[in-house]
Amino acid sequence: MRAVLNSPIAGLAPWIVMSLFTGPGRFEEAVAGALGLALLVVFANWRLGNSVKLLEWFDTAFFLILAGIGLFASARVISWMELWGGEIANVALVAFALGSILIRRPFTLEYAKEATDPELWSSPIFIRTNYVITWAWVAAFGVSAIAGAIGDAVLDDAGNFWTGWIIQIGATVFAVSFTEFYPDYGPNKALAKMGVETDPPVSLVRLFDWIPAFVLIVGIMGLVTDSVSSTVGWVLVAVGAVAIGVMHRLFPAEKKAVADAVADAPRGQETPGAAQPPSTP
Repeated sequence: MRAVLNSPIAGLAPWIVMSLFTGPGRFEEAVAGALGLALLVVFANWRLGNSVKLLEWFDTAFFLILAGIGLFASARVISWMELWGGEIANVALVAFALGSILIRRPFTLEYAKEATDPELWSSPIFIRTNYVITWAWVAAFGVSAIAGAIGDAVLDDAGNFWTGWIIQIGATVFAVSFTEFYPDYGPNKALAKMGVETDPPVSLVRLFDWIPAFVLIVGIMGLVTDSVSSTVGWVLVAVGAVAIGVMHRLFPAEKKAVADAVADAPRGQETPGAAQPPSTP
């Protein structure tokens, strides 16, 4: 629970609920669910003694405003919000993330501090890392906003399989992957350039290792919902399945690599990352 609350996913969860449930005749229900989850995240953080993050305060304020619109606006306004509510939410997220950069408080910084030694909080590398990660989220929110706008304004189809779901989900998954990837890549690369001895940066492949599974899932979703032709759906499934196998063969998981290194290490030789038995007096 604490690990989830210390991740940007906690702050984004209400927006995910909003995107899943909003639609014709469901604006008030979607907003109520999102607001309830936003309040739950704030309460859970308070209950566990965590700090309430800037994103979580923004969640609460934004969905309180939408709840007020749902309670007091006319039927015409509600109908308009049902159509454009998703794009308004995406634009709001872009504005929030970009605004956090402009005020020199990138929103990912608060989450990173929860898992980082306070001595490193003022480190230029630590701060720069969070600026880069926050920019990745700005890009992801921007892609989602553009895709949603194309679906609504150009295709006149708010629930379009590609613009309303796949592109937006893919952008979010990329941002999550980048958030996990960059702290093991950017800082190590910067330290190496400075001549500081450190672990080598992780492979760039790790940033994209989610794509094969995503392609497979897209194919299955397309077939189940009849959103793509059978040919396209099965091609996506096949490509995703083959790519997963190739990735596992060419780039085995780090845990397996460490385990193999431990097994192959000469007796008494220390292996980085391996637990050492306690010494005997």
